[in-house]
Amino acid sequence: MAQYFEIHPDNPQPRLLRQAAALLRQGGIVAVPTDSSYALACHLDDKDAAERLRRIRQVDDKHHLTLLCRDLSELASCARVDNRQYRLLRLGTPGPYTFILEATREVPRRVSHPARKTLGLRVPDHKGLQLLLQLHGAPLLATTLIPAGASEPLNDPQEIRRHYAGPLAAIVDAGACPREPTTVLDLTPMGVGGAPEVVRAGRGSLPALGL
Repeated sequence: MAQYFEIHPDNPQPRLLRQAAALLRQGGIVAVPTDSSYALACHLDDKDAAERLRRIRQVDDKHHLTLLCRDLSELASCARVDNRQYRLLRLGTPGPYTFILEATREVPRRVSHPARKTLGLRVPDHKGLQLLLQLHGAPLLATTLIPAGASEPLNDPQEIRRHYAGPLAAIVDAGACPREPTTVLDLTPMGVGGAPEVVRAGRGSLPALGL
């Protein structure tokens, strides 16, 4: 049965999030709030947890999972980024954007797209999740919490509890999230002199990035 941590959205309690971070390090999958919707997250280096994460969401290895990072300082070991890409990343972080980037060799195969060798990366603008990332001390592997067959993510922590109390180690309840998906931008064309491609227009403003 999943543990349930109710945190304040603006002043999250470190004591509760330390417990959630410990469960992540032990291989648990945790439902976490973000600045766009709730997501499922697990330890980046835990192969078994990553496979269970995909099974819960019912997605295959061609579905981009996302690295949740505390800030861009965690980027270097995960993705190859040139100066043009980095300037755009700085404009969009922290915020409700997911950026598709070329993965480095240090990134486990299960994290990147099997054919393209790319990964999704985001720096969320959510105080509770930011503190959890700080306490965890490393990026988390995540996917939006959309039930199989549904088109929208779950936004009510109690509903998440009813549906996923079994397979999850914990649910971090910070109240309702905006329930609007991130804007997804593929930055890989920029590496060969092209322009970023909008994969999905969502909560993140395109004009704010000059697009």
